[in-house]
Formats: sequence, structure tokens, C-alpha cells
Amino acid sequence: MSTRFKPYAGAALALLVLIAAVVLLLTGQDRIAQQVGSGYALLVVAVTAVGMVRDLLRGQWGVDVLAVTAIVSTVAVAEYLAALVIVVMLTGGEALEDYAAGRANRELRALLERAPQQAHRLQPDTGGSGDGFIEDIGVEDVVPGDRLLVRPAEVVPVDAELVSAAATFDESTLTGESLPVGRTTGERVLSGSVNGGWAIEVTATARSADSQYQQIVSLVAEAQQRPAPVVRLADRFAVPFTVVSLLIAGLAWALSADPTRFAEVVVLATPCPLLIATPVALLAGMGRAAGAGIIIRGGDVLERLARVRTVAFDKTGTLTHGTPTLVQVRPVLPRTADAVLAMAASAEQYSGHVLARSVIEAAAARGLALEPATEAEERATDGVRAVLGSGEVRIGKRSYVSAHTGPVPAVALHSGELAVYVGVDATYAGALVLRDELREDAVTTLQRLRSLGVGEVMILTGDAQATADHVGAELGVSDVRAQCLPEDKVRAVLEHPTGPVLMVGDGVNDAPVLAAADVGLAMGARGATAASEAADVVVMTDDLSKVADAVAIGHRTMRVAVQSIGLGIGLSLVLMGVAAFGFIPAIVGAAAQEVVDLASILNSLRARRGSDRDGRA
Repeated sequence: MSTRFKPYAGAALALLVLIAAVVLLLTGQDRIAQQVGSGYALLVVAVTAVGMVRDLLRGQWGVDVLAVTAIVSTVAVAEYLAALVIVVMLTGGEALEDYAAGRANRELRALLERAPQQAHRLQPDTGGSGDGFIEDIGVEDVVPGDRLLVRPAEVVPVDAELVSAAATFDESTLTGESLPVGRTTGERVLSGSVNGGWAIEVTATARSADSQYQQIVSLVAEAQQRPAPVVRLADRFAVPFTVVSLLIAGLAWALSADPTRFAEVVVLATPCPLLIATPVALLAGMGRAAGAGIIIRGGDVLERLARVRTVAFDKTGTLTHGTPTLVQVRPVLPRTADAVLAMAASAEQYSGHVLARSVIEAAAARGLALEPATEAEERATDGVRAVLGSGEVRIGKRSYVSAHTGPVPAVALHSGELAVYVGVDATYAGALVLRDELREDAVTTLQRLRSLGVGEVMILTGDAQATADHVGAELGVSDVRAQCLPEDKVRAVLEHPTGPVLMVGDGVNDAPVLAAADVGLAMGARGATAASEAADVVVMTDDLSKVADAVAIGHRTMRVAVQSIGLGIGLSLVLMGVAAFGFIPAIVGAAAQEVVDLASILNSLRARRGSDRDGRA
């Protein structure tokens, strides 16, 4: 039930009116007490009825009908104190919901409150003293390349690279990992992590808006603004509950010939469990997920997670570590292995694919110089074309290279290996063989998903069929679809007969399919901004098991929400049965309903607890 009063103010005002009515009654002012109590109760009914009528005109049958009926019927039979208790109960329920939501949502609020506002930029000395100075700037003014000072216990303002020799960071807000994490010179430092016990220097690698923590803050803010589909879940029970309640009340009136009996029954049908249990459970589930490093962008996502029956995985960076290492260069004579690798790495400088970094690092390890390009473009899932001083280089899939060079022989691969083909001008120049190991928790994650009701698993990848089949065989997945373009992945998800479908990916090329799936989950620890923005769920740590955790949290949250509704309705029906025989006066029934509401809310808060490893807990 909704009123125009703020939750706490509305509850306080209702309580004051009830106290005033009782005082007037005790001092012999019965008529004035009835006028005050009945008048205020009917005022609340009028305010509520406006919203109720609007809902009915939109074709939405809400649960406010019972609340209005309970208040009007008690006023009609002069049980104005019972009417006021109902009003206190309803406004108090809103206040309690607000409080419970705040408790359940504290991890989400903590992220927003801890967003860094300032950075300490180290400015070089221009006067010759050699000391330089520290300039405090807004975090939005930091640009990549800025050298920053992070003091002890301060939040790292932007994504950066550690300059100091070593440091420890608390990343629990980002990843859910409670133990401090050590970093050494050159390693990546996530914005939002808390520096340890000594001041350190870092070099900014991204602007604030593009940094990990700000992405999380944006996702959290959006999740808080997106209303949970409370009405849908509550209204599944609202119509039958209303019909049964009015039927019991009508029969009690008819059999007893006493209209008071109708009011006594309807008082116990006040639908606070339907109104409060679901949002409290959904917010508790979202808070629980946030504490585990999983950002869920709305209560509707939790509902869909609980119903997932098919999971589709990208391969590289999702089922595998996404950090392949170069195993071998297979050049075509007269080119040498180093020449092929140098040209490939020069072209890969202009790619955002996870394989590009591995190729560049391999070239750096051999001390090879990279050429700048005068022109470069990346074709999603296919490869990169770059115009260098030494020629026009294409690197990527065999089909992509062969379309410009003529026939390209397939490279023989072992399990876990993949090939990247290189063409220079119109000739095939050779191939790079890389190995990307399967994640250690991939098998157990799939087992957990199956135990949570997932019947089918797909692998959707742009890699060669042979490479993808190796991964599928190791995981026991038979539905392996390789050489997929973004549109192929979208089609596979949309046309899959068994839904809802959860898509798990991490790269920019996964953004379309993440948006198209019933639930898109981005492994966001690598900062794949496009994927994270397109997804419904973002895992902030590089941990595949969190996929199963997210599904488990969805299962438990919706189970607790339905249990809370069932508990409230069950207790109400039992009490209505007793009241139908005249054993529960209206004022006592109103107080008893408050206990039912409290039981429903406390049960809903159970969604905040339990093991993320088991959705059945």
C-alpha cells in the first residue's frame, strides 16, 4: 500500500493519531475519538484509492483492494481503533521495509559512498631543486600517464600501474576477497582498491570514467534506479488471495448475520506480506551478490537467473584463462620466425582482443622492435589489418587471411592450442601457435550449474572448430559452435529452444550477444567496458565460479521471496479461519496481522545470508 507520506513520517503520524484516539476514549470523549480515528483512516483510504484506481484502469489488479476493504469495513462497524491499527501497521510496514531495504542494500551503498573524489598528482620540479610537488585534483581530471601518489588507507582513484617496488591492497569491495592482495612494480592496480600501510606511487592507465571502480559505481547506481518487478510476483498471489479472503469474510457474515464478523476477517487479510516480502528479498539478494563481487542490475535479473535452463559460454577469457602464451612461430620461407612475429605484433598493437597482448608480449620478450601503422582497422572476431612500412599485414583467422592471400594450409594443433594466421600483402607469411589453458574451476562450475537446473550448455566462439572441440571435449560439452561472428552468437542464443538462456562472455565482441540473451553475464575483471555495459550481471573478479554463484543467489532469493509470501498468506488464512467463528476481535486481529508482517519480512532477509556455493541452502 502506498501513501503520499514518507515511510517514517507516515508511520509516526498514524501512531500519534492512534494514541490521541485512545486518550480521548479514556477521558470520556468517545464521539470525538471516533471522529478523529475514522476520519484519519478514511483520509488514508482516499489517498490510497487514487493510486488503486489508476492501477485498475491500466488493467493491473493490485493488493490495495484488501487494505482499503479492511479499513472501510472496520470504520463502518465503528471499530475505528482497529482501523487505526491497520493504518499504523501499513505505514509501519513501509517504514520497516525502508529500514530492511537499507540494511540489505548496504554493500551497494558502500560502493557509492566510497567513490574517490580526489587524486594526488605528482608534478615534476621545474625550478631545478629536483623535488617537485603534489597537486590535489578532481578524480575526473586525471588522464592516462599521470603519476599519482596514493597515501596509506586511501582508495586508488583510477585504474593504474604500480610504480613503487611493492604494495598491498584491500580489494574486498571489488572482488569479495577478504585477504589483502600483493602487487609489485608494473602490475595493474584496480581503482576502488584500498592502499595498505605506506604511501605508494602509481601511473594512471585510464580516465576515471573508464576505470574499474567507476564502472561498478555506474552499474550499482543503475541497479538501484531500476525498479524490481514487485508487482508481477505479488500479483500472482494477489487475485486468488483477495477472492479467498472476501469469500471467507462473506461466509462469516452470512452465517453469523453480524457485519462485524466480516470486518474481523478482512482485517486479517491485510496484504502487507505481498507488498513487503518480495522487495526486501530482492534487495537482500542483490546486496548479497554485491558482497561477493557480483553486480546484479535489478530485481528482474534475479528472477530470470532463477529460471535459467541453458548457459552459453564464450571460450577465450571465459572458459580459458584468456592469457595465451606463444608456443611456436611457423614462418613460410624465406621469412624468418622473428620477422613474422614482429609484423604480427606491430599489427596487433591496434587490436583490443585478448590474443593481441600475448603476441605483443612475446615479441617484446624476444627484443623485437614494432613498427607504427599508417592505417589500421579491426574486424570483430576475424582479425586486424594494418598498413606498415614493411607491407600490409593481416593477422587473425585462417579464413580472414586466406580471403586476401589465397589458400592457407591448416596448422596441426594439440589440445589447448590455437593458431593465428599472418598474411603480408597478398601472400601467406606463416602462423603463430598459442596455448590457452582451461580454467581450473571450469569443470566444477559446469557441474554446479547442472545441479542448479541448467540442462544445456553451449560454447560459442570465434576460434577454429578444432580448437573449440578440444575445449568442449575437456568439459564434456557437445554443443560447440566455432568460427562464430557476433551475429552468429546472437542468432544461436535467440533461436535456442530451451530458455531462459544465460550468456557468459568477456570481450568487446560479446556485447551484442550479452544484450540479446535473457541474462547476459560479463566477466568484467578485465575492464571490457562494452561487455559490462551490455550485461545484466557483471562479475568483478576473474573467477568463473561466480557464474554459478550468481545463478545460486537467484535461486535462493526467489525461493525465499516465495516462501515469505507463502508464510504470510498461510498465517493470515489460519487467523481468518479463527476470526470467522468470532474468536478474534477486530482490534486483536489488526495487532496479530502485524506479527504476520514481521515474520514475512524477517524471513525475506534470509536471502542476505546463506552459502553462495549452494542455491538450495
